[in-house]
Amino acid sequence: MMAYKHMGIAIALAMTAGACVSPVGPVEVTRFHTPETMTQLDSGTIAVVAGPNAQSQSLEFQTYAAAVSRELVALGYTPISGAANARYRAQVSFDRFVQAPGQKRSPISVGVGGSTGSYGSGVGLGVGINLGGGPKTMVVSELFVAIKDAGGVQNLWEGRAVSEAREGSPNAETALSAGKLARSLFVNFPGESGATVEVD
Repeated sequence: MMAYKHMGIAIALAMTAGACVSPVGPVEVTRFHTPETMTQLDSGTIAVVAGPNAQSQSLEFQTYAAAVSRELVALGYTPISGAANARYRAQVSFDRFVQAPGQKRSPISVGVGGSTGSYGSGVGLGVGINLGGGPKTMVVSELFVAIKDAGGVQNLWEGRAVSEAREGSPNAETALSAGKLARSLFVNFPGESGATVEVD
């Protein structure tokens, strides 16, 4: 019962954030897929579940899950509870940490189509967003989503969205950033594989 209460609160927060112009941004987005995996990915039922190291009962996860679910609905998917009855699973992971001036992100590790590896040099992944002024300590918010067959382990599509906000500012809070990260991640779905783009 408590989980449903948390989900209701999270959905309300996500809808509130989506109803106004979010000051969070820009967001840097990278997606990965292959022609073969995209032929397996169609509309249908999808379960939004916690990815590695994500706590499914936490309010923070529920906020991200609600934001991702809203974007999946817009793409024609039908989110349902329980992966056993869904055609697909969307694994949601997130991170939020303080980044010192000049610190760089590491390359992305991916597993689309059964392959694994690192893509990108790390430049442009959570860095290079100039908010003006001198060096500042920033809060980096990251959302990662991997879509799989409900019963499979292969990633059919995956993506990561990263934004920065000044430490201590409202923009750094999950309630504002989750909706913007999810919208940016799924814009022009499935996106160009392997390309890092900036979404306002």
